[in-house]
Amino acid sequence: MADTNGSVLVLTNAQDVTADLVLRVLAERAVPAVRVDPGLDLHTGSSLTASYGPRGRRGILRTPSRSLDLATVRSVWVRRPTRYEGPPELDGQDAAFAAAQSFWGAGGILASLADAHYVNHPWANRAAEYKPAQLAAAGRHGFRVPETLITNDLPTARDFVRRQVGGAVYKPLWNTAYTVQGRPHQVWVRAVGAAELTVGVEHCPHLFQAVVGKAFDARVTAVGDRLFATRIDSPDLDWRRRQDRMVCTPVDLPGAVREAVAAYLAEFGLVYGAFDFAVTYSREWHFLECNPNGQWAWQPPETTAVIARAIADLLERGRDV
Repeated sequence: MADTNGSVLVLTNAQDVTADLVLRVLAERAVPAVRVDPGLDLHTGSSLTASYGPRGRRGILRTPSRSLDLATVRSVWVRRPTRYEGPPELDGQDAAFAAAQSFWGAGGILASLADAHYVNHPWANRAAEYKPAQLAAAGRHGFRVPETLITNDLPTARDFVRRQVGGAVYKPLWNTAYTVQGRPHQVWVRAVGAAELTVGVEHCPHLFQAVVGKAFDARVTAVGDRLFATRIDSPDLDWRRRQDRMVCTPVDLPGAVREAVAAYLAEFGLVYGAFDFAVTYSREWHFLECNPNGQWAWQPPETTAVIARAIADLLERGRDV
């Protein structure tokens, strides 16, 4: 069994091809890396142990091929790990109990490596995933924010939508798994009229937003203090819906937006962030959201390659950044 010291620890699922791009760069640089999906792997041959006491903290992660001293981890990349679940041989409340213990136990250990540099820390990710918190922070740091309403009050929602001269859209507050006739169904951003709103609004909070008269969409991928801006031209209101129809090109980022991005990241303690903007014909950049762990490998190959190297740089340097 190989001993891997000074390693980069990558927490993600086995199907994450985006992680492969960065791991390939680290391998080319001879930077040791350990990839693990704690939500699944701890049930299939891997183990995690930590001890605390007068002699300090110690911990070890064992996989079928490696043994990793947690005190020597230089960086942790929290990519897309699977949700913690109970082992397959358990069901019902036993599975739920084991899943909760795994989340608070294994999750707590892996989030508490004092000498490691996190990209991003999982607790920072969680705090930054709430859309109301995103919108509030964006306003504080100088971003233009479209008029937005979050409510479960039907008359208020109808009044808001009716008042938007350029129209309004509905957006889910979280990308929740949803199925229609047993098949996965994506809830896209879509235009909505006041007459469409029903008592279903009262079942949970809904997010409504004024339509921005945009010339194009933009994605700004922030990796530390490096920003990569891409213009997205798409025939769809939500460009994610048919990515085969969008065209991506580099775009210059205004200085004011750069400053706002830096302040936003600092508030949430983020190292990485994927910012989405709607840009008007007069070149006003309107903040839509920031996914603290958003995908980036769908961009043009030359952009993807540079982002992969930038993330590898952060992971390789560890806490020296």
